Amino acid sequence: MKIVIKVGSSTLTHASGKLDFRMIDRLVRVIADIKNNGHQVVLVSSGAQVAGMARLRLEKKPEEITKKQALAAVGQCELMAIYDRFFTDYGYNVGQILLNKQVIDIPSLKENVTNTFNELLEYGCIPIVNENDSVEVEEIKIGENDTLSALVATFIGADKLIMLTDVDAFYDGAPDDEDSRPIPVIKEIDDRIKQLAGGAGSSKGTGGMATKVAAAEIATAAGIDVHIIYGKDPGLIYDVLDGKRAGTLFKSKKQEK
Repeated sequence: MKIVIKVGSSTLTHASGKLDFRMIDRLVRVIADIKNNGHQVVLVSSGAQVAGMARLRLEKKPEEITKKQALAAVGQCELMAIYDRFFTDYGYNVGQILLNKQVIDIPSLKENVTNTFNELLEYGCIPIVNENDSVEVEEIKIGENDTLSALVATFIGADKLIMLTDVDAFYDGAPDDEDSRPIPVIKEIDDRIKQLAGGAGSSKGTGGMATKVAAAEIATAAGIDVHIIYGKDPGLIYDVLDGKRAGTLFKSKKQEK
């Protein structure tokens, strides 16, 4: 299968806000293992600004857009260096692809980047994707990596989009409410599901459950199954690929009868 895995900043960091290397190692090990089993994987990863803050020894994220852009430029180098070290230990090469809305909206640019994805996958590499925040302006900004992962999944023709998040499923209420229950399968993203998704997520990431549902709407419409699973346990990816129940499955439109 061709699989897109999306991981957010909150999953990649400790409560202190610094990168969680043990978590990154677990994720990389699982991805390398499923590649050993013949799958192709694209990783959409947040975390550049967190990595940049650590590298520049900043305690607080700056407010000015130019400082954020500089932070992302430093952090993207650091993040890719970390992924490169870990994936090399498991025998795989990585390739960096930075996108913005312009690349996705202009057909010729979209075709070129799709060809790059396909060639990297043919070489056996893991493409690692992020938004190009170092040149961020509102006109070319996608906004968050949930949407980015869905768009990448659609134009490379993925079979599955697996979103690692800081909750273990999509719930019928607030996840921390003892009366709330996880919804294992969602066949249709209707107004009720959108209302349940609510608003913003954790303070570290920019994409809450609402953006994940919006991303699922994009991907399922293109015939791609979308799974939301608990990010701190990357082993759940095995359950998804083995057809076992894990987190929440948003069923693709093509599978609905």
